[in-house]
Amino acid sequence: MDVSNYEKIKADSEIYFSHLRPKFCPALNESVNFNAEGFNHIIYKKGRTEREKSSQIMRLKLLTKAIKLIEISTTIQEFEETLKTFEIKRYKKKAEVAKTVKYWGLIAIIDGYKIKVIIRKIGNGNAHFWSVIPSWITNKTRDYKYVYTMVGKPDED
Repeated sequence: MDVSNYEKIKADSEIYFSHLRPKFCPALNESVNFNAEGFNHIIYKKGRTEREKSSQIMRLKLLTKAIKLIEISTTIQEFEETLKTFEIKRYKKKAEVAKTVKYWGLIAIIDGYKIKVIIRKIGNGNAHFWSVIPSWITNKTRDYKYVYTMVGKPDED
């Protein structure tokens, strides 16, 4: 992949991303926000190490398709819920707090591209765009990752 125009693509995408307003997602029945965390996740991996430029370009070019998928998807294909600790400042002191983090995966073919969009929600916060991934092949182990914890009594509800 040609990465010679990387800086321009990144700058243009950053401007585009910063002007995005929340989009309603029918699959989640709530709005999805677009914040710096999602954009940074496209640029950096865990531990703030930069992704390969070709991977960044591919993800940045898929942003418009990701937004379209968020707006039209009515089905959640993947769900994961974990408990993570976050460092926060409380009374001017650093403290660690555990919060539930939910991830939803939406997968579809949009304009000829099979993509997966990840939406994340920390605790009671707002759902926000987390990542877009080109999904050229289906991974069978991914299908077993879907875990849904029911609330209530399904027999009676």
